[in-house]
Amino acid sequence: MTALSGDVKKILIAIVLGLLSFGLLTFFLTVQQASLVGVLIFLITLWTNEGLALGVVSLMPIVLFPSFGILTTKATTLNYAHPIIYLFLGGFMLAIAVEKTGLHTWIADRVLTIFPNSARGIIFALAITSGLLSSILSNTTTTLLLISIALFLSDDPKLKMRFALAIAYGASIGGILTPIGTPPNLILLGVMQEHEMAPIPFFQWMWMVAPLSFIMFIVVSFTLSIGVGDKKIEREVEHQRLTTPQKKVVGILVGLMTLLLLNAPIKPYWSGLGMSEPVILLSAGLLLFMPPLGILEWMEDKDKIPYRIMMLFGAGFSIASAFAETGLADHIASYLVSMTELAPLLLLLIVATIVTFTTEVTSNTALISIMLPVIYSVAEQTGLDTRLFMMVATLCASYAFMLPIATPPNAIAMSSGVVDVKTMVKYGIFFNIVGIALIVIIAKFFWSGLV
Repeated sequence: MTALSGDVKKILIAIVLGLLSFGLLTFFLTVQQASLVGVLIFLITLWTNEGLALGVVSLMPIVLFPSFGILTTKATTLNYAHPIIYLFLGGFMLAIAVEKTGLHTWIADRVLTIFPNSARGIIFALAITSGLLSSILSNTTTTLLLISIALFLSDDPKLKMRFALAIAYGASIGGILTPIGTPPNLILLGVMQEHEMAPIPFFQWMWMVAPLSFIMFIVVSFTLSIGVGDKKIEREVEHQRLTTPQKKVVGILVGLMTLLLLNAPIKPYWSGLGMSEPVILLSAGLLLFMPPLGILEWMEDKDKIPYRIMMLFGAGFSIASAFAETGLADHIASYLVSMTELAPLLLLLIVATIVTFTTEVTSNTALISIMLPVIYSVAEQTGLDTRLFMMVATLCASYAFMLPIATPPNAIAMSSGVVDVKTMVKYGIFFNIVGIALIVIIAKFFWSGLV
């Protein structure tokens, strides 16, 4: 009864905040636009306080947007069948196969052997292993899998804390390495497709963000290893050979990467195969069910597919579409246009800072769904590099290191009991600032001409 009362209270808080937002904004916006903001505040509050299940909240736009005259039912539901969602579905199937066959353990084992058995070496190994796995697996799954191993590597509370943070931060850093690594990446590709912008090919994306991730891995690992000395960590490493199922998954992954590489245009030398990347990823995922591979079984593995995350994507695309259709993105953009008189580098810095620190207290999927239409509108009105600014905002939405509620990996590290909020904030604010600076510098001087 207490839990029920608590959930009812959370829902009532969301309703009150939504109504207050609507009432106040009717003085400044149209009724339709104010309704969108009110519904959005309601949804974000429920996503944040978990008054209702994530999947339930993510389906609410289908009911609320038509009810309040924001979007039609058809316009809203189309976003839940967005091609990018099927790209991620294929990625989920591959991730399930990697986990089911234990291939992630084999990969982690090989990466851990590269680094020395010192505390500093383990911190580097855990951060990089977490990052690499998070580029193809859910960062939540990766963190859960690795943190249970890491906490048994040492009895020293100080080292346990640093190991946990290395895994959590590594997962966030590595999640941006591929377009399927984290939800905001896919929201960006969806918004680009909606506005008929040329998509960023898989391998071009990796080429662009690899320097950023590499530097962040070094900064985070080195900072977390300050003060640990050269203490040796004894650990058992089993050098097992790949099993037959693991070899099958490796074969699929190698084939997938090869096809994605051939599909990526390298101007002016190669125009690419011109295939749809959602089709490629979904095909790779479906092959895992086919004989003679037979890695996945539908009745056994279908429940492992995180449908609630797919619904969250649909909600994110619906929010982005509503911002554009109601004219709210243009309205907000009109206030931001005055800032475009600033130097482009300074404007990039402002956008990166706003997104990074706002993500600390709200869903990065919801935030990026709001920000991208606004950034698109500002750039279109002023002639700024639209793709560059949208890419910066998207990556900053994943680089939030300060608070437990900012990302699932942060929350998992906190729930382990070896990390406290004060410690996470201390490290996190420094990594936030470093991340902002690196993203802006790399965007300005490396991505020009690539996006």
